[in-house]
Amino acid sequence: MPHNASLAGWGRFPVRDCTVWQPTTSQGLHETLPPLPASIARGNGRSYGDASLNPDATIDMLRLDRLIAFDEGTGMLTCEAGVLLSDIVTALVPRGWFPPVTPGTRMVTIGGMIASDVHGKNHHVAGSFGDHVDWVDLDLGDGRVLRCSPSEHAELFAATCGGMGLTGIIVRAAFRMLKIETAYMRQRTLRAANLEQALAVFEQSQGSTYSVAWIDCLATGKALGRSVILLGEHARVAELDERTRADPLHRAARKPRSVPIDFPDFALSGFNVKLFNQFYYAMQRPGDALVGLDPYFYPLDALTDWNRIYGRQGFVQYQCVLPLATSEAGLRRLLAAISAAGAGSFLAVLKRMGPASFGMLSFPMEGYTLALDFPATPANFALLETLDSITADHGGRVYLSKDARMPPQMVTQGYPRLPEFRELRSRYGLDQRFSSLLSQRLGL
Repeated sequence: MPHNASLAGWGRFPVRDCTVWQPTTSQGLHETLPPLPASIARGNGRSYGDASLNPDATIDMLRLDRLIAFDEGTGMLTCEAGVLLSDIVTALVPRGWFPPVTPGTRMVTIGGMIASDVHGKNHHVAGSFGDHVDWVDLDLGDGRVLRCSPSEHAELFAATCGGMGLTGIIVRAAFRMLKIETAYMRQRTLRAANLEQALAVFEQSQGSTYSVAWIDCLATGKALGRSVILLGEHARVAELDERTRADPLHRAARKPRSVPIDFPDFALSGFNVKLFNQFYYAMQRPGDALVGLDPYFYPLDALTDWNRIYGRQGFVQYQCVLPLATSEAGLRRLLAAISAAGAGSFLAVLKRMGPASFGMLSFPMEGYTLALDFPATPANFALLETLDSITADHGGRVYLSKDARMPPQMVTQGYPRLPEFRELRSRYGLDQRFSSLLSQRLGL
């Protein structure tokens, strides 16, 4: 039986009252869908905006959370769509396996990772998550469940990877894990005094498996775009000291801390963020270190409910990607606009992206992606319109999984395969069976 719940994405904006179904088996899901109005699947609610919200029918997938099979020879894992990445990491790292691509949090479902075609710090060498998916079983909501892969219902597979749950509900999937020797990373920390230096480091570090930068989005003048860049490689047993070599696949336990209250507005004033950025940049000393998987890949998971830092009104994340040829010019304009508005984010992240994915609505393109968080205020929404214009002027696009407010023309301009996606949805009748506040707002 359904229940009513007030739901939001991770940004806590917008918030909507939704009628929620929570099937416990794939058969139960299959029987639930046909009589419903147009619905949307919801995983762990870690997309930032309104992608997993449908007031009429939201399908909570967290009970479809079974690990089905794992092949130690090939690394192929088969699981239901509601399995959390954290459970996979917990189960398989001790056996010497790690996700081939991971976002910045473990608290996401496999279905959500496929629907968002997530990318990680290794996109320039490994592509996005969909590149490692062997197949998905997709419930079309009309009595059909189709197995989709690069060779079977390939067009539907390409629409599903990055399709934001709008091509049906992913029931189960199979994907290839990555073999590792240890639960540690070789991390190299570099500082770049400005954007030009930061981009040069990224370009010179294309041979590194993982790379990511924290960027000071309030720095100005000669320091515009100053950054701390973290390169990473999976450590080998021979690189560990005697103590850690005794149990190389042990993940050190971290006791998460919580944010007990919603922060007041003044806590994120431009002045406070600027002070934090100056302090953070100064404290990051260049050098090499061995660090655990969790601190390297999932630093924010150590702070549960960190979204409360942005206050009761919630926040929006702005993540755009710019083509390689226009990245430096576009990033300069974006950073200048953010700095001039005094609305900087202390969680600003810069990454080098590799070639575009096969997914029709997948976010990545070769170039650079910038991600920033802003409290959901009228002044910041006005700033985001300026950032939209800069992104569009430089041939970029905004990430659907992070969006809560962009206008439809940004999708039309930024996603050239949108007409193909719409046509497929219409041809399969999916536009009548699957819908979210995101799809309604953007005309997906």
